[in-house]
Amino acid sequence: MKQLLLDIKPAPAPSLDNFIVGRNAEALASLKQAIAGGQPRFIYFWGESGSGKSHLLSACKAISMRVSSMNNQLQLVYSAGTTLAVADDVHLLDNEAQIALFNTYNQQKEIGGTLITAGLHAPTQMGLRDDLATRLAWGLVYQLHPLNDDEKASALKQHAKERGMKLPDEVTDYCLRFLRRDLPSLMAILDALDEWSLIEKKPVTVPMLRKLLQLNLDV
Repeated sequence: MKQLLLDIKPAPAPSLDNFIVGRNAEALASLKQAIAGGQPRFIYFWGESGSGKSHLLSACKAISMRVSSMNNQLQLVYSAGTTLAVADDVHLLDNEAQIALFNTYNQQKEIGGTLITAGLHAPTQMGLRDDLATRLAWGLVYQLHPLNDDEKASALKQHAKERGMKLPDEVTDYCLRFLRRDLPSLMAILDALDEWSLIEKKPVTVPMLRKLLQLNLDV
């Protein structure tokens, strides 16, 4: 029993299908069009930590056939015959990597490729080289919005429904008030709670959740 949270399977790899959209429907739709080889060809995502930037860029890399590292911070991804360049955490790029990304932008534009990038702030608000910031701002720029509590609650209930798990509202409320608020952690706890509920043949309740969390702390 004490190992339920520790032995749980890792969260599934990020994909476009398991991205919880929330208020980011337009951004996701544009990304899907770009990956399919259509317009737009240049997209920059920005937003606070936990807003889904890295999820989307990891999903772009996951659909690739081959990844070629240009340096430690920038990767070119080749997928379905279309050159797709992906760069995450642009705000952390050093000068050399910024030059590489600037050159990649120009190369992608010349060959009709696609460039998907992301950073913590809007392109012109991160102290990047002026030439790079300007290029990133030329494409579509989307601020990604993290899920609010209602959207997280809906995501948790949908996850529970897919597992055939009856999730009382009070359990959802407890999770959002007292536990880590990122969705992978919350869903991992729900998975462990569902497993324990099946083993014990008892319904999911807040006391059961508290007991599970305490057992994990005691391991």
